[in-house]
Parts: sequence; C-alpha cells; structure tokens
Amino acid sequence: MKKADVIDLVKYHYADNELEFKNQAVRIANDFYNKGDSMLSQEIMQIISSRKSIFQKSEDSIVEDNLTVAKLDTKDMLLPKAITNDINGIVNAVKRKAPGINKFLFVGSPGTGKTESAKQIAKQLNRKLLIVDFNGLIDSKLGKSMKNVTKMFKAINELPSLEEYIILFDEIDAVALDRINQNDSREMGRVTSTFLRQFDNLNPDVVLIATTNLFKYLDKALARRFDATVDFDRYTENDKIEVAKYLLKEYMKQYKGLRKDMNFFEKIIRYSDVPNPGNLRNLIKVSLAFSDPDDPYDYLRQLYIRLYGDIPTVNAFDFTQREFSILHKKQKEGQA
Repeated sequence: MKKADVIDLVKYHYADNELEFKNQAVRIANDFYNKGDSMLSQEIMQIISSRKSIFQKSEDSIVEDNLTVAKLDTKDMLLPKAITNDINGIVNAVKRKAPGINKFLFVGSPGTGKTESAKQIAKQLNRKLLIVDFNGLIDSKLGKSMKNVTKMFKAINELPSLEEYIILFDEIDAVALDRINQNDSREMGRVTSTFLRQFDNLNPDVVLIATTNLFKYLDKALARRFDATVDFDRYTENDKIEVAKYLLKEYMKQYKGLRKDMNFFEKIIRYSDVPNPGNLRNLIKVSLAFSDPDDPYDYLRQLYIRLYGDIPTVNAFDFTQREFSILHKKQKEGQA
C-alpha cells in the first residue's frame, strides 16, 4: 500500500464520495491480499460489507427509492476484443430469447467498464436499464433488510412489461459476500440466504446483469446461479493506452488552443502502472481542465503531476530535452 492510497482514502471520506471511498478501500484490501496478508485483506472487506444504512421511511418507499431508471447517455467504449465478443453475445442471447440464458455477472476491478457496458447493452436492445441500489436496501435491523430484499424481487417480477427492461444489480456484493467468511455471518448470512431464495424465484423473462468488484469474496452459491460471467480484467497495457489516446482526442475537442503530442502523452502514461479506463477518464478530464490556457502543452504537465507527484529535477524517464522542458514550462509558444 502506498502513501497516496491513504491520502486518497481520507480525501474521498471528507468529500462524502462514498463510492470512491469504497473502491479505494477495496483496492487497498486487494493490495494486501496480493502481498500475502489475506487476514488483513479479509478484515477490511468485512468492515466494508457490514456497513448498514438507517432509514426513517416505510419499507415500500425504501424499495421504490432504490429502483431507478438509468440515463443511457453513454458514448462508444473501447473494450478489449474478448470483452466486446462477450457483450455482443449477451445482446444476441437476449434477442434470440435463448432459453435459460438471462442472468449475467460482470466481474472486475473498479473502472473497467462494467456498469457502462450494461448501459450499452440496454441501449443496443432499446430497453430501459433499471438499477437496484442494494446499499440502500440494507437496514440496521436484520428483519427489515430481509423484507426489503423480498419486496424488491417482488417489484421486479411484477413489472408490467418485463421485455422493456434490463435489470442491473450494481455492486451485488452489498448483500452477497461469502457467508462463511464474514464475522457477522449468522446475521448477514440470513440476508444472503433470503436473497438466494428470491433469486431462484426470479421471473424467467427477466434479463438481469449484476456487477461486482469483489468476485473472490462473492458467495459461491450465488456465483454459480449466473448463466454467464464476463471478466472485465482483461485489459492489456496496450489496450489501456489505446483507451487513453481515444479519450484525450475526444476531450481535447472541448478546448481551444491545445496541441496534441501523442508520443509524449503515451510516454507519460506508459511509465506509470497504467490506470483502468474509468480512472484514465478522470485523470485526462482534470488534466485538461486544470491546464494553463496560455500554455498549449500544460495538460501534459498536469497529467504528469497527477500520476507521479512533483515535476522531476532529473530526467529519469529518458524524456527528450523538449519533453523535459514542457514539464518545466520552458517550452516556447509556437515551438513544434
């Protein structure tokens, strides 16, 4: 775990950015897991999974508030060919009404395009995407959580026109982490068991997609119930570089006076542990927005700062003299 990870965790907390706070905690847990400290990793995951919300509303209003239709305003995505083939396969299966193929699990790290791909599938099929927020269904009282889950499935099964919807269980791990490995397994395990029973009684006409960043912790009984699993952690470094270059070209259209330097841009990105597409998108957007309007190359300097911190005093990355000058704002206006 890096110092920057802790700083980001604190930053997300004070910004009330719960989603990024959770994602950052997951990244830290996975880092400990990969370094052999599975006990600490598991403890972090238990803390995340035990989070509960307290509502002062009726159970019916809680369910209604946590079923929302998503805006399908997504643009084309650059996914690796293997993932694209799986996405196209899901579209084909739904169009063909393939018997017994209607429940799909998207797994992978944060920022790999799971939720956006679900939106793309709904868009291609001309269906509405109905998102279920499980974090909002979990109550401080166990009995209410179980009732909320039951009512949620009932609401889905009784939708008047199921063929008009794709149901998205976003971050399904909120209710379906491994019951055996949780400290509060007796309580949350009963919620998971309720979820599994309701899942088995899901209307066969429902087309359902679930996403998780925590597949290794997901209840194995639930994982087996999906008809197909799509792994979004199949980006190579070159795949991510191509996504970054595509995003830069798209976002640069919104600004005047900037100059492209794809070779230097790629060099800056490639020297890092290349982030996932979702993080690349934010990095590039902020770097462009924060750049000096009077310096056409300052977005490259801003990008470097966000990836590595301070501008280097020594050219450790074998940048050209021109590139090194750009980082130090010595590039003259109009110099090619």
